Amino acid sequence: MGKNVYSSEVKWAVVKDKLSGELTTKEIMEKYGIKNESQIKTWMKWYRSNQHYRFDQPIGKQYSYGHGPDSVSEDDKRERQLSHLKMENEILKKYMEIERELKKK
Repeated sequence: MGKNVYSSEVKWAVVKDKLSGELTTKEIMEKYGIKNESQIKTWMKWYRSNQHYRFDQPIGKQYSYGHGPDSVSEDDKRERQLSHLKMENEILKKYMEIERELKKK
């Protein structure tokens, strides 16, 4: 039994779904084919502790100092950061929308 590898898009989608609160952890696991609940907890911990570079890390690679692969060009780094910021902005907008709805009730 090998390790499961999830793309950074799947990881961010899981974080987004978890933060929205619309799906349970079990539903998220079924939706994305995640086999262990602890994987989602790990991604949420990375998100909350601003370790966003970890979402793009290849499996088995820990970067103690550099926070990411050295071989990635500056343009790729900027593109990945821009993509991440857009996703984070979308998550925050959704959170604020949910918060507004809850205050109305």
